[in-house]
Amino acid sequence: QVQLVESGGGLVQAGDSLTLSCAASQRTSESERLTMGWFRQVPGAERVFVAAITYTGTSSYYSDSVQGRITISRDNAKNTIYLQIDNVKPEDAAVYYCAAAASYTKLVITPDYWGKGTLVTVSS
Repeated sequence: QVQLVESGGGLVQAGDSLTLSCAASQRTSESERLTMGWFRQVPGAERVFVAAITYTGTSSYYSDSVQGRITISRDNAKNTIYLQIDNVKPEDAAVYYCAAAASYTKLVITPDYWGKGTLVTVSS
């Protein structure tokens, strides 16, 4: 079982940059090379995909709505992935959830693991 813990949320001013982190609770073995990613959810709406990165970091995927402003990265030595949001906009305000799955396809459909989320609030 893998536990995911997000951090880095809070109040940010529009136009600033923000970096979220997600730490996995245990080192993944070679047989559990998880693709990890981020989703976000605003009140009254469904949780939507934001970005994902494969275990080796060689492939990353982004939602069209955030392409160009958001960068996902990972440090497997720290069992941690990051989501950097540049030029934060009011529409970026949401609860951001970390997720993990065996593949990108699985991740965007039904992640195997979810974090509890971290709230990002944007002031304009």
